[in-house]
Amino acid sequence: MNEFLIDTNIYSHAMRAEPAVVSLLRRASRIAMSSISIGELLSGFKGRIREPKNRDELAEFLDSPRVEICAVSEDTAEFYAEILNGLRRVGTPIPTNDVWIAAQAMEHGLRLVSMDRHFASVQGLLLLSPRAPAPQGEQGDLDEHPAS
Repeated sequence: MNEFLIDTNIYSHAMRAEPAVVSLLRRASRIAMSSISIGELLSGFKGRIREPKNRDELAEFLDSPRVEICAVSEDTAEFYAEILNGLRRVGTPIPTNDVWIAAQAMEHGLRLVSMDRHFASVQGLLLLSPRAPAPQGEQGDLDEHPAS
């Protein structure tokens, strides 16, 4: 089962055709994207010269039959509260939007794919971190681990 939720930075790396990310997305049977990530992307596009092109590329990506948009629900809010309180207890805050994204991954039982290391602080979150391909015979192009 090759299903996961992608963080905003993974979409950005894919649009820059970064090989490890593109390879991962090509192998996916289902790619979920948070409505929070979509908001982050749209705010980044706003008022820029490439805004129309960026919006078209995002719309094309989201129209793929393998891509699903995850909206925030009451269940997401419950996961958010648990994650945020857990992070507060151990004194390791992460950006608010990333708490929401982690909550959606956990709600839907999906691994989160991100370049952001701070997600490792989220207890119980399954995390994949794409990296540049290793030399032949060494570890592959993914660092997969559950958060502590």
